[in-house]
Amino acid sequence: MRTALVTGSLIVTGLLAHGSPAHPWPLPPPLPARLADTGGGSQLITAVAPAPGSTTGRVTWWDRWGGRWYERGSAEARFGANGLTEGASRAQGTNTTPTGLYELPYAFGIRRAPAGTEFAYRPVTDASWWCQDNASGSYNRWVEPLPADCAPGEAEHLVAYGQQYAHAMVIGFNYGEPVRGRGAGIFLHVNGKGATAGCVSVPEGAMRAILRWADPERDPHIAIGTESGALAVTRY
Repeated sequence: MRTALVTGSLIVTGLLAHGSPAHPWPLPPPLPARLADTGGGSQLITAVAPAPGSTTGRVTWWDRWGGRWYERGSAEARFGANGLTEGASRAQGTNTTPTGLYELPYAFGIRRAPAGTEFAYRPVTDASWWCQDNASGSYNRWVEPLPADCAPGEAEHLVAYGQQYAHAMVIGFNYGEPVRGRGAGIFLHVNGKGATAGCVSVPEGAMRAILRWADPERDPHIAIGTESGALAVTRY
C-alpha cells in the first residue's frame, strides 16, 4: 500500500512540474457571478427551474465575501402550476412564477420568527389579508383589516394558509409601482401540497434557515429563472 501511495504522489508531482493543472477543467464561476445583475447587495437567493414549464427546481442562498460568491445553503423548490413566465409581461391568475430579479421587502409568518432572525418580520393575525383586487387602492398590499374596496374573494386571508405562511418572505414582484392585472401576492414560502399559484416554495426547514441567514444590512435579493433559454436566470 505504501509503495502505491508513493508512486501516485510521484506521478502527481511530475504532472505539476510539467505545468499540468491540478484540475484538468477549470471550475465555472458560481452562479451569481454569471448573472447580469445581483441587486447590488452581498446576499442573493437564486430560484432556478430546469425549463419554463417546470414546477420544481432549486433555491440556493449565497453570500459575497472578498469579491467572491459562496453558497450557504440549498433546497428543492416548487414553482407555479403552469411553470415560469417573463415577469415583465406576466398576467394575473395564470398560476405562473414571474422570472426576474426582485427585492425582498420584508418577511412574515403565522408562527414566530426563527431565533436569530434579523430581517423585518410581520406577524400574521386574524385581520391580516393580502389584497389582489385590481379595483382596490390597496392592490398588491398587506391590509389589516380588509378595506371596503377590496373584495374578500379577491384577497388572501393569510391566516388561512397555516402551512404555507408559517414563514414567508415577500418577493417584490409588481410591488413598488403595481401594474393592475400583472399579479399580486408573490412570496417565498413554505411548501404546501404541490405546485404553487405563482410563488416559490421550499421545505419549512429551508425557509427557517433562509430567515436566519438573511441580513437586512446586506440587501438580499432573489433572482428567479430557468437554467438556460429565454428565461435564463443569468439574464437578470
